[in-house]
Amino acid sequence: MSSFGGIRDRHKSDSSGGKILPVLSLGRTPNLGPELVLSEDEKSDTEDKEETELGVMEDQRSVILHLISQLKLGMDLTKVVLPTFILEKRSLLEMYADFMAHPDLLLAITAGATPEERVICFVEYYLTAFHEGRKGALAKKPYNPIIGETFHCSWEVPKDRVKPKRTAPHSPASHEHPMADDPSKSYKLRFVAEQVSHHPPISCFYCECKEKRLCVNTHVWTKSKFMGMSVGVSMIGEGVLRLLEHGEEYVFTLPSAYARSILTIPWVELGGKVSISCAKTGYSATVTFHTKPFYGGKVHRVTAEVKHNPTNTIVCKAHGEWNGTLEFTYNNGETKVIDTTTLPVYPKKIRPLEKQGPMESRNLWREVTRYLRLGDIDAATEQKRRLEEKQRVEERKRENLRTPWQPKYFIQEGDGWVYFNPLWKAH
Repeated sequence: MSSFGGIRDRHKSDSSGGKILPVLSLGRTPNLGPELVLSEDEKSDTEDKEETELGVMEDQRSVILHLISQLKLGMDLTKVVLPTFILEKRSLLEMYADFMAHPDLLLAITAGATPEERVICFVEYYLTAFHEGRKGALAKKPYNPIIGETFHCSWEVPKDRVKPKRTAPHSPASHEHPMADDPSKSYKLRFVAEQVSHHPPISCFYCECKEKRLCVNTHVWTKSKFMGMSVGVSMIGEGVLRLLEHGEEYVFTLPSAYARSILTIPWVELGGKVSISCAKTGYSATVTFHTKPFYGGKVHRVTAEVKHNPTNTIVCKAHGEWNGTLEFTYNNGETKVIDTTTLPVYPKKIRPLEKQGPMESRNLWREVTRYLRLGDIDAATEQKRRLEEKQRVEERKRENLRTPWQPKYFIQEGDGWVYFNPLWKAH
């Protein structure tokens, strides 16, 4: 996952625009009631996510050097305008959807027979959730979402693939795309993300599977800083996985991300300690993403420990690479290995551009993406500039009218943001 979403592209504003579409209940327009996105319109995603792996060209290096000469160590990069050639061809909101690339593992959590098995299943899912967001080794930056931007998609997961992984190890699988021929034989997982704030930059995403009575609600504030030959992005905020069948809530945090070697061949690593906890059952987990030491050492290392706090018992330990092989050891002496590179990836289902509203990520950025694909950096930069200027004009209008921005899908509650019609509040 390359989450360099905290480095702003100077998206100063937003638009509430958007034609009202009939939909599945994953949206609303203020004062107009539910706005729905027809899931029948969604098609399997065929977009090529591969990024060019050429590293930094000589002319691009001089641009980056000039930019670096104006920065100070520890400087907040939120308002720094970055060159267009470092952009990845997708929005940060879409990148968050890639956390769900293994929805069979997510849905299997609620099938766990005991609280211990369920928390271990969640840790297994969590450790495999990051690698699919990074299709290549090269670090590029997703588009910084504009306030009001949204992204919708869904996944269909064959029911026979959703099993608790500890009791039913995954059958040998290639990196195929599992598809269900009969919709009645699959679970549907729906996802919506929205940029709800510009200062600070806050993204929210929500996904749910009604049939499994499972949902995840997350808000993330991306905060970036300059670190010399690296850029660091903190992912501030938290998510909550709710298993309604069991009345359990798992609160989790997210690691920081780093772009290293920004003058040569930039690469991504994750770092920091994150937590997962369930107050009802007393189970918690600590996951540590280890950054590479300056001399020697392995890259992409991760370790984890799952604990039953009332008895102070460690029930599971894990170690390995978050984008490679992970080994789990349980307190009964059993072990299991998960190779993230061979896990089946489920393609997103997304509506074609012509059926998307003007503030949906792929439609909003379509011209920038088109020119990046053609390798026309100047044209991509001009399209990006036009988009940003339109947003700035609209923000000035709101400031003059003293009209606060009202998100479409999420409501602020205390320090967090919650989806407006979550599964746990549904009748």
